[in-house]
Amino acid sequence: MKPAIATLSSKFQISIPKTVRERNHWRAGQEFAFLPKGRGVLVMPVAELGDLVGLARGAKTQGVRDRTERV
Repeated sequence: MKPAIATLSSKFQISIPKTVRERNHWRAGQEFAFLPKGRGVLVMPVAELGDLVGLARGAKTQGVRDRTERV
């Protein structure tokens, strides 16, 4: 697959290529986190509260340490 390339503008803005936006279902107004990764940066969409509902469903709570048990 050919890499998608964008250019940093004089206002320090980058337009995300259409192929990347469509493949990831990103939309205007969506928030993103920029995480340093070596000499580059990892761009991740910030999860919306509704996307997190049920995330821990079925998680086992047995054997989980409480903060008071930590040394």
